[in-house]
Amino acid sequence: MTIILFFVIFGVIVIGHEFGHFLLGRMNGIGVVEFSVGMGPKLCSFTRKGTVYSLRLLPIGGACMFAGEDGAEMIHSENTGKSFSETNVWGRIATVAAGPVFNFILAFFLTLIIFGMNGVNKPTVSEIIPDSPAEAAGLLAGDEIVRINGERVHFFDEISTTLMFNEGKQVVITYMRDGKEYQTTLQPAFDEEGQYYYIGIYHYTNPEEAKVSGFEWIKYSFYNVGYQLEMTYKSLAMLIGGKVAATDMAGPVGMAQIVGDTYEATKDYGFRVVFFYMTRIAILLSVNIGFLNLMPLPALDGGRLVFMLVEVVRGKPVPPDKEGMVHFAGFVALMLFMVFVMYNDIARIFAG
Repeated sequence: MTIILFFVIFGVIVIGHEFGHFLLGRMNGIGVVEFSVGMGPKLCSFTRKGTVYSLRLLPIGGACMFAGEDGAEMIHSENTGKSFSETNVWGRIATVAAGPVFNFILAFFLTLIIFGMNGVNKPTVSEIIPDSPAEAAGLLAGDEIVRINGERVHFFDEISTTLMFNEGKQVVITYMRDGKEYQTTLQPAFDEEGQYYYIGIYHYTNPEEAKVSGFEWIKYSFYNVGYQLEMTYKSLAMLIGGKVAATDMAGPVGMAQIVGDTYEATKDYGFRVVFFYMTRIAILLSVNIGFLNLMPLPALDGGRLVFMLVEVVRGKPVPPDKEGMVHFAGFVALMLFMVFVMYNDIARIFAG
């Protein structure tokens, strides 16, 4: 079941990403040679209007290959799609950027589904732990935390992640009580056993209070995509800054294990609960993939966008052979990095 669920989740994310490229490419009149889910040997395929739609063996990505890319040509001459390189630069920029953007759009619509099902865990305090920093700071049950260190808080989960990224430093809490705004400063405590910072508050979900609809439903869904984006770039900043080890990163094998562990922990509660948590994983992965693909690195969508923006400034494209060499080097580096991450995933599984 773990493998099936992982393939479904990853497949939905890849299809969403590649469909973004596909749709904007079609809108700009570019011929699509192949739309594939997965990489490596082809498992099955069919052809429609000159485009091959294929499923490939390795569930580690996908591709939307346009006419003229790496010598790719349309299968049927009656397909009037033009070459990618013949398209004006802004059309190409829109087509390449659409993949990551569609990851964010997918995350938004998935959030709409789970918020519609379960509502929103707003940052309201249900209980204060005795002798905790929150009690010492004067927080009470019923308080709504609205800002931490001046940053707006929309969900209860944001409190723990903000404390994690704050690395134990003092925090300024702004909260609402009886319609009035108050502010207090407290020092988070560290849980030696769990290895996390806490302030000593609990939140119990009240289905009626959690319910959202109309504009509020849409608004909180946007907030959630923004929250996931913030977590992604802050986590990456910690990795680059050496505060998180590269060995702690999870690749496809690690994510499959997370999916499996989550399924085992939720399966006894029924389909609705399993669906909710699997969708949360899909939202996180979709935002992560969208963000990482926009990074200005060779072989990624962001790297391709850099060359196109250089073309806008120069008024002419970078020679294809030079751009190709950069992307090829980036692709090799990316594959080596993926091997490293997968090795760590497998090592963690056997160590556990």
